[in-house]
Amino acid sequence: MIAPVKSGRTLRERYVITRVIGRGGMGSIYLAEDNRLSGRICAIKEVYQASDLPEEIRTQGRDQFYREASVLAQLDHPNLPKVSDFFTEDERDYLVMDYVPGDDLKSLMDQARRKSKFLPMEEVLVWGMQIADALEYMHSQDPPVIHRDLKPSNLKLTPNGLIKLVDFGLVKQMAPDEMTVTVIQGRGTATYTPLEQYGGDTGHTDLRSDIYALGATLYHLLTNQPPLEAKQRFLRPHALKPPSEFNPKIKAPLEEAVLWAMALHPDDRPDDAASFRQALARGKPVESPSSALPSLSFESSLDRWLAGAVLALLLVAIVASLS
Repeated sequence: MIAPVKSGRTLRERYVITRVIGRGGMGSIYLAEDNRLSGRICAIKEVYQASDLPEEIRTQGRDQFYREASVLAQLDHPNLPKVSDFFTEDERDYLVMDYVPGDDLKSLMDQARRKSKFLPMEEVLVWGMQIADALEYMHSQDPPVIHRDLKPSNLKLTPNGLIKLVDFGLVKQMAPDEMTVTVIQGRGTATYTPLEQYGGDTGHTDLRSDIYALGATLYHLLTNQPPLEAKQRFLRPHALKPPSEFNPKIKAPLEEAVLWAMALHPDDRPDDAASFRQALARGKPVESPSSALPSLSFESSLDRWLAGAVLALLLVAIVASLS
């Protein structure tokens, strides 16, 4: 982990670093003052390309950063922080966005759990609809923008009640002629990551990957229990417990909507964020492919796609044993 920029330093002759507010494997997130706009506070995300990487890889990483930063700078939605600037200084890339005050949803959930309580179901539902609206907006861009790391700690509740999706570390665009493009870092957080995303840069993620992550996030917020990881569910098809087993106050229609979003096979999830938002609003799936939800009927949801995944894993194991 690289050393963070010291407090008091000015980046790009404009942004005065106040303090570190987050740390990660590829850099830090800073609170800063904008000396060109009096009183403006911003958050600056840092991305560091390791010096021991081949120059070609570092160049590709920087080009990717600029492509994705330029896309983010064009987004304008009430549930997304506005990206206002991006630049490189001392071999570090920086993304400047609005600072979002308030607690993240993981902190609020942890506070409730310590008191042996659940977050109010009605509030979680409203938050979920706001996030779904933000995803609908991102996914409607040309090309669509996919977040790929949606989770409670990346969602902040502002003092005026808005939810903000604050971290864009894994954001990617869907290229017209391919399912995926390279991502800035990692594969997301396992608890909220769909099965298809485990392929990393070769994984066939699409809009429905974000829908899975939102469903898993709502599951966690409603139950205080992290959902079983997708890889474990693949091996134990019926291991995922319905949310109402942890929180009996959860009504069946809301539970069905959450489990619909968390189907292992992408084809068995809502087709888009708008459909899922409507399912949350109505309390049931809008165009569910069957009366039984995929999460509760494993055999009907995984057919040839999962068989292909198993075959691929076996082939990798055989090749590894021969090398």
